[in-house]
Amino acid sequence: MTTPTPRVLVPSDATKGEVFQVRTIISHEMETGLRHDKQGRVIPRKIINRFACRYGGVEVFSVNLHEAVSANPFIEFYLVAMESGRLEFIWEEDGGGTYRLEHQLAVA
Repeated sequence: MTTPTPRVLVPSDATKGEVFQVRTIISHEMETGLRHDKQGRVIPRKIINRFACRYGGVEVFSVNLHEAVSANPFIEFYLVAMESGRLEFIWEEDGGGTYRLEHQLAVA
């Protein structure tokens, strides 16, 4: 399995009160735990099971993911620009792996 690579597309700046789009994707094979290898053994489940976004340290968006989500999950959502601050994006996978990205948003 390759190392998951997260990416985010979000503006660098916004006007106070502006609604802005956030797009995220993580390259991840999302093994469901329902397949078998060539020897007939079950391939253990290893999926991104949770995604969260924090804005200024406060969780503003989260989602729990399940086996039916495709590989390389793409998540799109919208936020309201309230103040300049850090956006944190966190993906959690089975087995405790965590992948993070941060982005600074300037609000005028």
